[in-house]
Amino acid sequence: MGDKKQLRDLSVGCTGRVVGYEKANRGYKSKLLAMGLTPGTEFTVTRYAPLGDPIEIQVRGFKLSLRKDEANALFVEEV
Repeated sequence: MGDKKQLRDLSVGCTGRVVGYEKANRGYKSKLLAMGLTPGTEFTVTRYAPLGDPIEIQVRGFKLSLRKDEANALFVEEV
């Protein structure tokens, strides 16, 4: 298990786990929770767009694309 990171710190193919949310981005927390990104949830980074926005992850059996601001609101650890 790794240290607390942001989603953009993981490379394609890495598996991560949600560990928390950035306090400054409270507006995104409820959106992320509604999308199933609750603490302890594991996901796999499937791709980054050419300019790094959006980021696509596979979580709970579906693919989810997150904009940079949404992704930056997540704290994750590498599994």
